[in-house]
Amino acid sequence: METTLRIGIIGLDTSHVTAFTKLLNDSSDANHVPGGRVIAAYPGGSADFPLSIDRVGGFTQELQEQYDVSIMETPEAVAESVDALLLESADGRVHLEQFRAIAPYGKPVFIDKPLALSSQEAYEIAELAQQYDIPVMSTSALRYSEGLAGALAEADGAITGADAFGPMHFEPTQPGYYWYGIHTAELLYRAMGAGCREVSVTATDDFDVLTGVWQDGRIGTVRGSRRPGQSFSATLHTDRGPRLVDVSKDGRPFYASLLVEVMKMFKSGVPGIPLTETLEIIRFLEAANESRGTGRRVKL
Repeated sequence: METTLRIGIIGLDTSHVTAFTKLLNDSSDANHVPGGRVIAAYPGGSADFPLSIDRVGGFTQELQEQYDVSIMETPEAVAESVDALLLESADGRVHLEQFRAIAPYGKPVFIDKPLALSSQEAYEIAELAQQYDIPVMSTSALRYSEGLAGALAEADGAITGADAFGPMHFEPTQPGYYWYGIHTAELLYRAMGAGCREVSVTATDDFDVLTGVWQDGRIGTVRGSRRPGQSFSATLHTDRGPRLVDVSKDGRPFYASLLVEVMKMFKSGVPGIPLTETLEIIRFLEAANESRGTGRRVKL
């Protein structure tokens, strides 16, 4: 019989925590992901970030009352009592601090997007992961869109370029593109892979276009909109022509597809995404923020 992993959550200020807990703990859910159960959590919450602090109470109560999750006073207490960890804090500013607290316990960790809000902090997380020899994975759930996965399989590696587009709202506590840009950047990197060498940005009040040039000469773009009604999509360019992928048409929730990959990592110890690629994505967003501020092309 397969062992059920005991899973802990750090940060209860995002709807992701209730979505993941339901998928894991509720075997009657149509998209149930087997193999783990959330048993403990640390609420967290950032006082200067309304989208964090205003939601932490409700999500904490839901985990206690509906799923009988033990609420603990510190991240360390959670890490000590479980087999694997979901670091879910909505505020990317606290990820390094919270990861520093749990890394010494040697448990595999999924860090919800974005990994960090600077390449320096992202590299510090990677160094801690190496120091304690623990697998770490971080991504937007959009990377595992069924529609995108199917289109990439049909392309069979022959991607000559890609354009990802979606909402691009800004959040004062999460600088520039880290808040919503991470989603479209993940779509772009799922299609293109690592290897971007430079980024330039064109921006107006309503729109942003981030243009990346890869080492092999391919070009990929992220197009963001602050107007209502924009959904996430991507155009894949191949030698046989372009292919539009509307990820909003997926039949399975993105979170369920992501959680399947997270559980694979928890059990095998091998992340489905190289941490080096995630580090490059953070640097891509950082360089794009710099380009938006200066109007110049920025090397990664």
